[in-house]
Amino acid sequence: MPGALSHLRVLDLTRVLAGPWCTQTLGDLGADVIKVERPDTGDDTRSWGPQWLRDANGDETTDSAYFSSCNRNKRSVCIDLTTKAGQDTVRALAAKSDILVENYKVGDLKRYGLDYETLVAINPRLVYCSITAYGQDGPYAERPGYDLLCQAEGGLMAINGHADVEDGGAGGGPTKVVIAVTDVLSGLNATIAILAAIEARHKTGRGQRIDIALLDSVVQFAANQIASYYLTGKQPKRVGNAHVNLAPYQSFQTGDGYMIVGAGNDSQWRKLAAAMGVPELAMRPEYLEMKDRNRNRKQLVADMEAILTTKPTQHWLDTFASLGIPHAPINTYDQVFAHPQVKHRGLRVDLQRPQSQGGGNVAMVASPIRMSGTPVEYRYAPPAKGADTETVIREVLGDAKR
Repeated sequence: MPGALSHLRVLDLTRVLAGPWCTQTLGDLGADVIKVERPDTGDDTRSWGPQWLRDANGDETTDSAYFSSCNRNKRSVCIDLTTKAGQDTVRALAAKSDILVENYKVGDLKRYGLDYETLVAINPRLVYCSITAYGQDGPYAERPGYDLLCQAEGGLMAINGHADVEDGGAGGGPTKVVIAVTDVLSGLNATIAILAAIEARHKTGRGQRIDIALLDSVVQFAANQIASYYLTGKQPKRVGNAHVNLAPYQSFQTGDGYMIVGAGNDSQWRKLAAAMGVPELAMRPEYLEMKDRNRNRKQLVADMEAILTTKPTQHWLDTFASLGIPHAPINTYDQVFAHPQVKHRGLRVDLQRPQSQGGGNVAMVASPIRMSGTPVEYRYAPPAKGADTETVIREVLGDAKR
């Protein structure tokens, strides 16, 4: 069965992470994704080493592991957008595409005649998605921006990090999420919007403009925390590995390390206390209900760690698993990919670059999307720069010249 989006062609003018994350998802779902790259350097992240892909001989290539993370299921073409010939070629490709995704600074593509207004006049059915730091309008629209800036400006760093101390101190200070979360979120939001626009096109016969901003995405990401801010006017505190509304629900020290233990309701709390060998702990007035445990969180954590540190992590993992109590080890990635559920779900996928591109294995994280009728397919490994230029131009435009 062809992929769910196998009838769609995507013209991908993106680089780095947010845009490529979106277009890889569309490619995983079956779309024909044509990745347009600069002839000299290609996608910026090709050079974001160390950690380089290796060819069939085991030698390092010029493509980074970072680049490989979000560029499978694409065909790479090199086109110089600064030339009239290059601009003409992209316009010709856009005329035969369903979707265009770009993450240039606001106004950059207009000077090349590749802006929405120009291309929609050529192809009214085109869904044109722009991903920028701050959006297409407003006082910050023309500013360049990156994940770290938007994590800071969007409030995420102010609530992320080690727990604030009780005297009002800032704990360990603001901390970024190590994953470029604003990019990933923006890529996902772009994908959602594109699919909605394609669905709307079935009714209207026309495409539309999509405006996705990293700042918008990271602010919306914190909606459950912001709801409390709206209600109280007070800045949420950093709680580290704990939960703002649940206790216990955090990392705890054990006899030989750390683990996660949680109790989402009073019934689970009573089971947890019994599993730790202290059923009476659950009945203490200061821990009886969730509101009590939240109010007395500091002492609760101390009382639990006094028990949990008497046994190694594996003892508690075995004990809690048999009783259905929420818990988890804190895994490193070697442990993640040895995890029986991760192995069962096939979350590692290995793709081979063709010999024409030097060969070599590319290990990637599989798509989390599972569909019974049109499953994700891994058709192409992340391509070498410009590997498909002649083929794509000939196939789509019927002309090998560019």
